[in-house]
Amino acid sequence: MAAKVDKEKCVGCESCVGACPVGAIAVADGAAQIDESNCIECGACVGECPTEAISL
Repeated sequence: MAAKVDKEKCVGCESCVGACPVGAIAVADGAAQIDESNCIECGACVGECPTEAISL
């Protein structure tokens, strides 16, 4: 199971993109997209999100 993004909370700031150690996050259409096949569920992105849009 990969991290999840609440599209209504996500503002597309890209803070999570740089935090991901495996490059599993990209911003498209104004919101973060997590590649579930690459996500290692480390939680690094969760702490970086200023709007608390990402959860494990």
